[in-house]
Amino acid sequence: MKIIMNVEIREGYPKWKELFDSADEARKKYGIKVLAYGHPKDNENKVYQVLEVDDMNQMQEAMKDPEIAKARTDAGVDLDTQEIVFLVE
Repeated sequence: MKIIMNVEIREGYPKWKELFDSADEARKKYGIKVLAYGHPKDNENKVYQVLEVDDMNQMQEAMKDPEIAKARTDAGVDLDTQEIVFLVE
């Protein structure tokens, strides 16, 4: 299943990207593949991610993983702004 996630960040895109990249191994553990990510040209504080997951249960477990949660928090992710779009295959 492919999904698009977007969130607002408070610590700036360079910091978010560094911490996002540092969580690659944790995402692999849960079968989450990053297809693309970025931000609108005029707004580096709104980040989009296109992900592919084998199992949404694994995705939910990943969101509870302390390593991933810490990376998101350290990157200034505003969880209240998170939106998820499930793409039709």
